Amino acid sequence: MTAYAKQSLHILAATGFVCKSKWTLYRGRMLKRLEDACFESSEALSADPRHAAVVVGAGLGGLSAAMRLGAKGYRVTVLDRLDRAGGRGSSISKGGHRFDLGPTILTVPQVFRQLWRDCGRDFDRDVDLRPLDPYYEIRWDDGSTFAVRQGEAAMRAEVARLSPDDVAGYEAFLADSEKRYQFGFEGLGRRPMNKLMDLVKELPGFVWYRADRSVYAHAAARVRDPRLRMALSFHPLFIGGDPTHVTSMYILVSHLEKAFGVHYVMGGVQALADAMVRVIHAQGGRVQLGCEVDAIETRGDQVTGVRDTTGRTWEARTVVSNADPGHTYDRLLQRPRRRWTSARLRRSRWSMGLFVWYFGTRGTAEKWRDVGHHTILNGPRYRGLLHDIFMKRHLAEDMSIYLHRPGVTDPSVAPAGDDTFYALSPVPNLCGDRPVDWNAVQETYRQKLAQVLDDKLLPGFQAHLTESEVFTPQTFSDRYLSPYGAGFSLEPRIFQSAWFRPHNISEEAKGLYIVGAGTHPGAGIPSVVTSSEVLAKLVPDAEYVT
Repeated sequence: MTAYAKQSLHILAATGFVCKSKWTLYRGRMLKRLEDACFESSEALSADPRHAAVVVGAGLGGLSAAMRLGAKGYRVTVLDRLDRAGGRGSSISKGGHRFDLGPTILTVPQVFRQLWRDCGRDFDRDVDLRPLDPYYEIRWDDGSTFAVRQGEAAMRAEVARLSPDDVAGYEAFLADSEKRYQFGFEGLGRRPMNKLMDLVKELPGFVWYRADRSVYAHAAARVRDPRLRMALSFHPLFIGGDPTHVTSMYILVSHLEKAFGVHYVMGGVQALADAMVRVIHAQGGRVQLGCEVDAIETRGDQVTGVRDTTGRTWEARTVVSNADPGHTYDRLLQRPRRRWTSARLRRSRWSMGLFVWYFGTRGTAEKWRDVGHHTILNGPRYRGLLHDIFMKRHLAEDMSIYLHRPGVTDPSVAPAGDDTFYALSPVPNLCGDRPVDWNAVQETYRQKLAQVLDDKLLPGFQAHLTESEVFTPQTFSDRYLSPYGAGFSLEPRIFQSAWFRPHNISEEAKGLYIVGAGTHPGAGIPSVVTSSEVLAKLVPDAEYVT
């Protein structure tokens, strides 16, 4: 029985329209009639292509968009070429190991709690979140370390241990971070930015908060120790940006961590994606995996649906693309474009590439007890390596590594007594005339990475290796259809942010919307879900579509 049918019956009984003494007699008959009426109304709504919506891509942005469209009364179909939902947050399983392919942490959980509330559900009943403490440990080439912790006193003690003279500067940096959070995340980050006046209204804030300054420059203005400058400025790498060029608005991440913590989803981000799929199904929606969209179809300026690679047409007057905007506009939307032309996309700056080695080890769960859930292992250079990656697009001899060891929190990722890891190294994307030939250098680079881990973090681990899988920028291009193998779509520089980014409501076709890392507000789990919050402000409820 639908909730609407139940509610209607109780209203009728309460108002006396149905005599309470005859409630039992009429209840069954009325329920059947109400249920039939609701079903016929729902069928009529869903059969009308004006009330149908197709979401291209089952990444977290696409799934959250589908949830919100379902809550607005649309009959939603999600199409994705992969065999599991989650996009870059999906997983693969090999030999009893579950490898989370993309994001490993969840920050700002209230973004998800609000998403679930918008759908009439309770996030904490569907998803098991575990707070991490420490969030991660940073290690440098000189042997020094810095643990990023929950709690102001613990963090102040860590800063004092590393660089006593920088405690006051660190506290000033946190105050700066909170102000930018209020302006950048809670303010413009959760509002549409598809009109030029939307941007103009925010210009005083950009000036006041020195958006022209880079994240690294802002950290350097507050603290002197080069290690602490790195620890306070590296966060843009989590969303594909160069800390020495990305706008200082992104120092807000430090406040996110302080205020809301860093969490791990039991079962990995794959479990989060699967929970989102269950909500979509409960709303009457559909998630079709193994179905690749080949084109977004239009009649005049209006989208009419999508066509998949088998030739099947999925009709809808509302199409939401969670594919990269570069792929959406350069490949799927096969009509003349006004703003996001092929030439403009080629001129754009794309985020870095990623080299990720997923591997399992046998009998090591009790080894390397000093290596926690997340470790950031710095190479001998910081700014020099960033310059090689982002500006020169040169594959350097040295590297920095982000190591994920989820088994310390979630034993289900590996067979009993074993370990599951992923080691990520930022590398150049595939832009330029002479991109890295990953087919030629993949194994050599993996061996270098393995040696760094063996020397600096996991001594002797190679003797325990079992499963192994490598993703390179070429994999990102082939698997995720990511332009130039970029790990996070367009780089979040100031003139590729907010209004300057591809809009959530397309400039190129009516009824086409964009969510995910490549649109406003940007990459990272909280932002891609917030892009669907912005979407919900732009798409009318289904009942008002004519």
